[in-house]
Amino acid sequence: MYRTLALCLCLCVALLVSEGKQEKRRGERHRSSRRFLSAVADAPEYDNPFLPGLSSQCLVNGISLFDGALWSPEPCSVCQCKDGATNCRTIPCQARASPTQRSVAKVPNPMTAEKPGLKRSQHKLTGNGKPPVGKEVLQVKPKKNKLVVTPAKQPFPNVPKKQASPLKKTQEAVVRLSPGKLPKTPVTPPGKTFMRQSYFDHDNHDDDDYLENDSDSDDDDDDSSHISVFRSAVRPAVIERRLMPPTHHPAIPEVQQPLAPPTKKSVILPTGRPLPAPNSFWRPVLRSSTHMESLPAGCLLSESLIACGSTGITHMPIIRDPGVRSLFLADNKISKIPAHALAGLPNLDWLDLSKNKLDDSSLGMDVLRNLTKLRRLNLDGNNFTKVPALPASLVELKMNDNKLSGLTPHSFKGLSQLLTLELEDNYFHDGNVSPLTFRSLRRLVYLRLDDNKFRAIPSGLPVSIQELHLSDNKIEVVHSGILNKTINLRVLNLSQNRIREDRIDPRAWIHLIKLEFLDLSHNKIVHVPSFLPSGLRQLTLHHNQIERIPGYVFGHLRPGLDSLHLSYNRLREDGINEVSFLGLYNSLTELLLDHNQLRSIPRGILQLKALQHLRVNNNFISYVTMNSLCDNTARDDSPLVSVHLEHNLIERRLIPPTAFSCIKTYHSVILRPQRYEELQE
Repeated sequence: MYRTLALCLCLCVALLVSEGKQEKRRGERHRSSRRFLSAVADAPEYDNPFLPGLSSQCLVNGISLFDGALWSPEPCSVCQCKDGATNCRTIPCQARASPTQRSVAKVPNPMTAEKPGLKRSQHKLTGNGKPPVGKEVLQVKPKKNKLVVTPAKQPFPNVPKKQASPLKKTQEAVVRLSPGKLPKTPVTPPGKTFMRQSYFDHDNHDDDDYLENDSDSDDDDDDSSHISVFRSAVRPAVIERRLMPPTHHPAIPEVQQPLAPPTKKSVILPTGRPLPAPNSFWRPVLRSSTHMESLPAGCLLSESLIACGSTGITHMPIIRDPGVRSLFLADNKISKIPAHALAGLPNLDWLDLSKNKLDDSSLGMDVLRNLTKLRRLNLDGNNFTKVPALPASLVELKMNDNKLSGLTPHSFKGLSQLLTLELEDNYFHDGNVSPLTFRSLRRLVYLRLDDNKFRAIPSGLPVSIQELHLSDNKIEVVHSGILNKTINLRVLNLSQNRIREDRIDPRAWIHLIKLEFLDLSHNKIVHVPSFLPSGLRQLTLHHNQIERIPGYVFGHLRPGLDSLHLSYNRLREDGINEVSFLGLYNSLTELLLDHNQLRSIPRGILQLKALQHLRVNNNFISYVTMNSLCDNTARDDSPLVSVHLEHNLIERRLIPPTAFSCIKTYHSVILRPQRYEELQE
């Protein structure tokens, strides 16, 4: 029994000892907590963390504000931190100054910390971006792309001086806005509101971002280094801003619609700031006050170019900018160009008005002639019936696909500098083009008259012409003296006409010693024409009715043809003899004889020592002889690098082993498939 009592006493003593130790540990933790709270209370105010429930501070947007702090989260409202709670109220709105100034009320703003090294002017800055009048402005000059705020010097007309926006002296171009189809912009309710810069950003910015000189500016510098390639795509131009007249209604906060992610057609290029590189993290800034309201969204602007192709505009935009040198308005619905429409572009060099709805009555008086520096003009795809008055400075004129019904001696009067003239797909024929039409074009080099109704080559062509295109007409005959004066002609295209070799005068082009390219494809030629120009290098005769290559027809050529195209004709092996290629033995590198009626590889090919490309596919060749392509007695390899023999009737097992021995690479010879293999499949 005594043992039992002793055991109970021991257990009670052990329990009391353990409870004492736990109470001691709880006391130590309580004393440590009291020491931490006292240290927090004794620490300086700016080192205190925000502790909910233990401080009178307020937590707003992740920022701790001290008791009594004031700030303006929205226009015409003021909030105050009091005893840890946020109290907001509305206040009367005052008139605002220029949108380029950022001012603040004299009540201190806890969200805008004063930075060292900044010069204090007569104003302060606020965090809401809506400046009241009569306050101080902090003049901020950050690095590179940061916004520079300077006091206004010359106010806009009809705007009070206190509300005028400054213009930079370095900017020169002024675009005067004209009524028309405007791009969709965020709606601004009526009131005492001016055009304010709207920002599209993926980040939440406070006013400290605009005042920091260290980290933020360095980040911007790094970003700009990756997008230097886009610097030339931003044209520094001073845009004349339209300010809404002040009213007596109370100001209403602007309602800004959320902007869609920027695309090539939706982003309006800002001025004075380069675009970031694609496929990289970027934060575009869209300023509704710095784009051309007379141009729709989708226009591309650079330092000297404005491109508004396929944007659906119906009126000619009125642009005044001496820096613009190229204006592209193709594929639109413009039907009128007033006389003063291009007066603001005195240095315009390139104008593209193709594929619009312009006609003879669309152009104002001398609207094009007054562009004294214009060099390139494109009027393709319109409805002109005559050539308009043009400036003497033109070097290139394109009026393809119009309704021009004639050319007079005065059509190109004064265009002595013109080098390129394109008049394809009009209503020209032998009777409505004067022989004196091209007399004033003393420097013309390139002339395109395709897809008209000529039955003969027009007369009166200038001596300077080097390239003449007359394809897709109704030409049947080539007269002897028609090309006598075109001694500098190098390229002549007479394809897709009705020419036969017996209607070509022997003296038609034999004197054209500079002619190198002659295209007679898609005609009615039966034999390769004789009396070819002696300097000819490329002769194109495909899609004719050629049955024979006469002997010695190329014998007078020096140095000889480089390329001969005879595809899609009616050539047979008996229409080509051993002297058919005489004169081409050391010059011809390409011979195309595919899609004919050949039953064997033509004779004379073995003598073409410079031949590299041979096409005899899609014929009826049934065998390849030992010496048809390779001379077994020669020690040197053949220069052939491509031989097409597919789509014939060749039995590959019967080809002699040495038939292609002179060809360096076996893969250069193409034999598959043959016609019988296609039938079996």
